[in-house]
Amino acid sequence: MKNKIVAGNWKMNNNKEQTKSLLNKLKSYKIPDDVRIIVAPSFTQLDQSLQILKGTKIGVAAQNMNAASSGAFTGEVSAEMLKGIGVNSVIIGHSERRSLYHESDEILINKVKSAIESNMEIIFCFGEELDDRKSGLHFEIINKQLSSTLFNFSESDWKKIILAYEPVWAIGTGETASPSQAQEMHSYIRKIISNRYNDNLAKNVSILYGGSVKPNNVEEIFKGLDVDGGLIGGASLNAEDFMAIVNAF
Repeated sequence: MKNKIVAGNWKMNNNKEQTKSLLNKLKSYKIPDDVRIIVAPSFTQLDQSLQILKGTKIGVAAQNMNAASSGAFTGEVSAEMLKGIGVNSVIIGHSERRSLYHESDEILINKVKSAIESNMEIIFCFGEELDDRKSGLHFEIINKQLSSTLFNFSESDWKKIILAYEPVWAIGTGETASPSQAQEMHSYIRKIISNRYNDNLAKNVSILYGGSVKPNNVEEIFKGLDVDGGLIGGASLNAEDFMAIVNAF
């Protein structure tokens, strides 16, 4: 059954003390019973975050992982390493990984496969560029991105997958899809999942919206029937803003 989820992707922000301060502020808030909260700190702060959040309702995810279990991959981190410290969730396919580090569909498929084999939960990101949206190709692009990656996996594999639709043109730009645009795309995503698999899977997969979500626009976005939460960037670095988003359902 799909969940209401608000996940914070901290990207390359927050040192040890900043992480400690932010997490302690988040711990001081009352968390709604029907909302899952996940934070994704940098690799260096994962262990500390797990310790600080122990016994709370706030989960911890990694921002990335390598598909290989071990080997000569300088600077990389495996699923086994993440699980070894207690991290059981990972973000895969973020637009910044695709564009800045040239992660192809093949790389993403291998990462998803490795995560599933390691029994890790996956937050899988995808979304169109501004030119795609202006050209009216946004539905085609989303269909292609899912068909060439996640649609290679079985229905049972989807039990560990959360989707995060992030229009690239709205990430870190201050722009955001209108509530109707977000709902329209989320509804379309469920439709193509239903066509590939079945209605039950389409209804039960959680689909998050990401793209400059802030306290002043989140309530309208979350009203969408097919919008199950958000993958939050900049606003997740401020405890008050992040919790305002959590409480916006």
